[in-house]
Amino acid sequence: MIFFAQTIVAMDIFYYLKTCDTCKRIIKNLELPDSIKQINIKEKPLTPEQLNVLFTKTKSYSALLNPRAQLLKKRGLKASELSEQESKALILEHYSFLKRPVLIYQNKIFVGNALATVEAAQKTLHG
Repeated sequence: MIFFAQTIVAMDIFYYLKTCDTCKRIIKNLELPDSIKQINIKEKPLTPEQLNVLFTKTKSYSALLNPRAQLLKKRGLKASELSEQESKALILEHYSFLKRPVLIYQNKIFVGNALATVEAAQKTLHG
């Protein structure tokens, strides 16, 4: 058997939710360059391959899980009690489980809307 290695092309991507006011504010504040592909996760949910790319950068599905997702509360789940595989499955199941926004830029990743995260992204984008 012959196996071919698949190369993942590095791409600058911004995953967000179009209806999220926080994501809208961050997009405006970051002044994203046109070179960054913007993906609305409600219209185009993450594929397993995209999630794997995020995982290789964070080394944690839990770090990508939105602990404030309403669906977690509705199911009686706590993010802190979920395994990595449970976090992965939830993120693939429904777009609202992804902590957002997520920016991959020049091989760096910024996850979430914490002030320090947004400031670090701003500094990386614009110096």
